[in-house]
Amino acid sequence: MAMAMASKRAVKSAAQAFSPLSSIRALHAPAGPNKIVGVFYKANEYASQNPNFLGCVENSLGIKEWLESNGHQYIVTDDKEGPNCELEKHIPDLHVLITTPFHPAYVTAERIKKAKNLQLLLTAGIGSDHIDLNAAAEAGLTVAEVTGSNVVSVAEDELMRILILVRNFVPGYKQIVEGDWNVAAVSYRSYDLEGKTIGTVGAGRIGKELLKRLKPFNCKLLYHDRLSIGPELEKETGATWEKNLDDMLPKCDVVVINMPLSDKTRGMFDKEKISKMKKGVLIVNNARGAIMDAQAVADASASGHIGGYSGDVWFPQPAPKDHPWRSMPNHAMTPHISGTTIDAQIRYAAGTKDMLDKYFKGEDFPSQNYMVKDGKLASQYL
Repeated sequence: MAMAMASKRAVKSAAQAFSPLSSIRALHAPAGPNKIVGVFYKANEYASQNPNFLGCVENSLGIKEWLESNGHQYIVTDDKEGPNCELEKHIPDLHVLITTPFHPAYVTAERIKKAKNLQLLLTAGIGSDHIDLNAAAEAGLTVAEVTGSNVVSVAEDELMRILILVRNFVPGYKQIVEGDWNVAAVSYRSYDLEGKTIGTVGAGRIGKELLKRLKPFNCKLLYHDRLSIGPELEKETGATWEKNLDDMLPKCDVVVINMPLSDKTRGMFDKEKISKMKKGVLIVNNARGAIMDAQAVADASASGHIGGYSGDVWFPQPAPKDHPWRSMPNHAMTPHISGTTIDAQIRYAAGTKDMLDKYFKGEDFPSQNYMVKDGKLASQYL
């Protein structure tokens, strides 16, 4: 399956210094019209209900008129899987492919090999692990994303999910929808957030914003990352750096996953790692579904070792109807929505347009936007 192959290779940890510079495809738009393909989710009847709903096929980041007025061809689709899909038809001659984490086009090594004209892979949003980054580096492609575009959106969503799990909100909501009323069935496992220990695994941009938002709740805040967030931010948030993940996990009432997907983190939270957590632990994961062993999470939820699991990331996406997380107990899962709020869409649409404009002009992108450049992977994927 295309998506499986892409994900397995996507972040192969080749801290490779890429070899011959001659095989790097120069990043400047070829003279004349460029062919740009965008892969987004379909909005159907919702597309016209908000003029800022930019991240869908119908509104295509709001850049169609701009691109076509400058002589470029812009094709958008949601059809991304299988040998006969719409995307596959355009792989051989496209110059730029725009994808999103919310409806990811899995860009495999095989697709990259077929894309003889391809120069630039843009992610409208954050997280480019749906692309085989190692193959992109070997092919001399540039991969970039709109860094920071949905940091606030995801951090706010994480805070919401923590509260939903701690307060046992979903069963109460379901009661009302189903015409029931049973206070005891909700309150027997509903708690205050105050005084609980919350640990974030990863304290990058999103993790830092989450810690700031948790500060007023008077929790004990812990974080695990390669590097400290620094004394100033530790003082501001009251968070404590845990250098050893296995030391942090047993202390936490709530664990939040905030790390990128890489070869090192793929399947990291397996049966053994989950067993190190407190019985009844609550887990929030808006990072990437493949960081978790899906069956291990479902089994631990069924046994009660995981008291609740919430997130919006799955593998693959869209999630199949028989995915074990759909039916496991005490979950508050949704489709991949946290980073595609209307505010985030405005930011990542603008960021995508800015990078395309720079590409046409032969200018560099903001340095933090590069995931692959000159045959080298960004540090978070090594």
